[in-house]
Amino acid sequence: MAKPRHSRLDCNPGCPVEAAVSLIDGKWKCVILFHLLEGTMRFNEMRRRLPGVTQRTLTNQLRELEQDGLVTRTVYAQVPPKVEYNLSPLGRTLEPVLGALKRWGDAHIGLFGGSAPKPAPERAARAGHP
Repeated sequence: MAKPRHSRLDCNPGCPVEAAVSLIDGKWKCVILFHLLEGTMRFNEMRRRLPGVTQRTLTNQLRELEQDGLVTRTVYAQVPPKVEYNLSPLGRTLEPVLGALKRWGDAHIGLFGGSAPKPAPERAARAGHP
């Protein structure tokens, strides 16, 4: 089941930020959108690129992205069925945002190595760490 959508954005002055984030706030949505920047993809191709996502989660995230107008889904009437996903024109406008997220991630990837960040030297000295 898809998550409930925001029915009212009541922050001030952050409403535009909350509205934008509400469209891409799934665990996999930004990653899906980033991969679709490369062009048309089929469902199983996305599954191969996102090995940690379940079929159900990917289906739900794609449905929400389509419902929000960021992704287009094209179904071809053939056997077996063929379904392709693309960024919509609105989804394509997220390219600079996704690019900025990638650049930030590239610059700070060390923060996500699975270990806790090392304390700053002055804090480590106060805490008795070498």
